[in-house]
Amino acid sequence: MAPQYAIGIDLGTTNSLLAYIRLDAGLEAQPKCLPIEQSVATFQTEGHHQLPSFQYMPEATCPDGMYALPWDPRPAVVVGRLARELAATLPDRVAMASKSWLCFGQIDRRSPVLPLHAADDVRRLSPVDCARITLAHLAAAWQARFPEHPLGEQSVALCVPASFDPVARELTRTAAIDAGLPADAILLEEPTAAVYRWVAARGDRWREELACDDQLLVVDVGGGTTDLTLIGVTESEGVLTLDRRAVGNHLLVGGDNMDLALAHHVASAFESRGQTLDPWQSIGLWHACRNAKEQLLSGQSTGHATVALLGRGSRLIGGSLSHDLTVEQVEHVVVDGFFPRCAVTDRPARAVSSGFQELGLPYESDPAITRHLAQFVGEHAASGSVTHVLLNGGVFKSPRLQQRLLEVLAAWLPRTPQLLSGSADLDDAVALGAAYYAWSSARGGIRIRGGLSHSYYLGVEAAGMAIPGAPRPLRALCVAPHGMEEGTSEDVPGAQIGLVVGQPARFRFFASANRPQDAIGQRIDRWQPDELIESAPLELTLDGAGAGESGPDSIVPVRLHTKITELGMFELYCRSLRDDRQWKLEFNIRQPPVGQRLAP
Repeated sequence: MAPQYAIGIDLGTTNSLLAYIRLDAGLEAQPKCLPIEQSVATFQTEGHHQLPSFQYMPEATCPDGMYALPWDPRPAVVVGRLARELAATLPDRVAMASKSWLCFGQIDRRSPVLPLHAADDVRRLSPVDCARITLAHLAAAWQARFPEHPLGEQSVALCVPASFDPVARELTRTAAIDAGLPADAILLEEPTAAVYRWVAARGDRWREELACDDQLLVVDVGGGTTDLTLIGVTESEGVLTLDRRAVGNHLLVGGDNMDLALAHHVASAFESRGQTLDPWQSIGLWHACRNAKEQLLSGQSTGHATVALLGRGSRLIGGSLSHDLTVEQVEHVVVDGFFPRCAVTDRPARAVSSGFQELGLPYESDPAITRHLAQFVGEHAASGSVTHVLLNGGVFKSPRLQQRLLEVLAAWLPRTPQLLSGSADLDDAVALGAAYYAWSSARGGIRIRGGLSHSYYLGVEAAGMAIPGAPRPLRALCVAPHGMEEGTSEDVPGAQIGLVVGQPARFRFFASANRPQDAIGQRIDRWQPDELIESAPLELTLDGAGAGESGPDSIVPVRLHTKITELGMFELYCRSLRDDRQWKLEFNIRQPPVGQRLAP
């Protein structure tokens, strides 16, 4: 059955959303968010358009119907508002920030590791499981609202951070398919989706605000992450078009960090009065500070907000604790702490690492978003000035934070960049923009070009005599250049290389957002530590060894061929120069990585 709806899904670190629009809707129609039924208290559900991306593991002894949903009388995992609230009292039963774990290559993202400090009797989930469960909840909510239009038969765009590497993208795509999304769902980058939302809100008038050679900086600060993207305005056959030119690194700093910093400030005030918080109160304080921050930075506050906590012992006077936060205090902690004034030549501070570290996410050691932005602008906007800025994410609901960011940019640039207007739904823009993109793709509308956001490289061991105690030098071969378009394929030029088959081997891949000038087939002998970032290596044995290829020297000379699918996935083919054999190196999500031998 032909799809009837265009659907956009924002699988967020903090909140997830689903937006939709009929494919036969007129040009004036706008996508809207689906109310998602979810548990808000025991034995109570409500529909809200945001689904908090928290997963609670209920006890096996909980009564029937305690967390019932219209489509599931006894869910094994509770997702949404109640799960977020239970994180304050039962943090060892709630998986949080699973999306950030999904792109953390130093763990096996298919292994059950969340919640991190769960007891032995608590069910654990892998980051892939968490994505699948959240997406399945969205799919079920859609199915309950539109039973005659299965989600798997609609046109779907699923958003991922621009900085996700191919492994994280493939993991997300597989979780989506397992949750009931269509196999041809498009992966769309979140900052790009925010631009599509702006375009949808402006209609054809967007061409009146942007001109040829303008550069648009997208700053997306969500609950847990920050994404930076640079989009250029070009002209093709007399028509303005948009080209994505650069994306930043995946930065684990966002609104949650700001709330935690405020909580630390208030907790210090309590301790100075001899009032020590227990873990339960500390997590409650984190949530209370979020509300105070939003109130005091809204531009409509009375100048102070009271943070109150319930008491946990008879020694607490009045049974509760309270502290007055002022606008000045919040500005010092949040505005100056996370958006400090700095020079465009400043760079994020790098903390000295301890030799022993607790297993956890690689949160940024420097929380100053403006210094990370300075590095991005310095590396990618040198050839032309940033002329416009588009802000996204709930953090920028605050006019004060918008103002500070523009002040910092104005100090760096020849003229103050223009803040694009037209979309006030900062929490919902990604999902709404993705739905518009899916609708526009079917209707032949505007498309932001750009292809791959990173350049990708294959690690090739150099030939040479062995030296005791020293590995052979590793060279990086560019097999997919920055900007390579979806739906295209290309032979990798240059000398042939040897492919190890019939025995265990380690295949290493690298990515770079900082070398857009590298062409396909270019070999790099040396690079700076932060120029090439290694993805998870493949430890595997390629099958299909031919005659004389089963010993220690089972090396097949091959040529490489790169393909970028319409869904934005990267595939690398190795074609034998001896016969018609070929192999495709891929990340198999359900099992340990394998290399696939393809039929001639």
